[in-house]
Amino acid sequence: MFTKKTPIQDLLIIEPVVHYDNRGYFLESWRADKYGAIYTAASQVLQFNQSYSEYGVLRGLHYQRNNTQGKLVRVVHGSIWDVVVDLRSDSKTFRRWYGLNLQGPCLSAQGKIPYQQLWVPPGLAHGFMVLSPHAIVEYGCSALYKPEEEVSLHWNDPDLNISWPIRPIHISRKDSTAITLQQIIEKGYLPSKNA
Repeated sequence: MFTKKTPIQDLLIIEPVVHYDNRGYFLESWRADKYGAIYTAASQVLQFNQSYSEYGVLRGLHYQRNNTQGKLVRVVHGSIWDVVVDLRSDSKTFRRWYGLNLQGPCLSAQGKIPYQQLWVPPGLAHGFMVLSPHAIVEYGCSALYKPEEEVSLHWNDPDLNISWPIRPIHISRKDSTAITLQQIIEKGYLPSKNA
């Protein structure tokens, strides 16, 4: 397993070893001791979520104010544009965003590029857009989901100027009416300091 730093503090790209042969592939998608050695919260994954989405679906940008979640994001099938925004007010990368094209292991094998996962530390908003005909995305969370703590940051906040590869075709009402970073700051909705 290899790790790469990103321009966002503590946000890591993880490249697990994938064993390909004529039967298909095998990989360890998560292991407490190995992932915990990279970032402590990664060893405390308590909940796994999986979504199926079609081309042009945008999900996010989501985070929890309290009970903040670290997320280990991976694509099981298909391709997505994965985006995070640093909402930790004490971080040197506060207000910065980062995007990465994540692909499932089958597409990675065809393109001869490394299969990648993304470790999103607590205190960052996360979302993605589907670029393939459909995609299955799975992520493990270091804290349990609490709907009363969830906040949606607007995907197209002009102050963030996130570069999305396409306009969303399908987006939920919750995400289309999400609030801007300025509104989050004014309302006191930034993630708690334990992030």
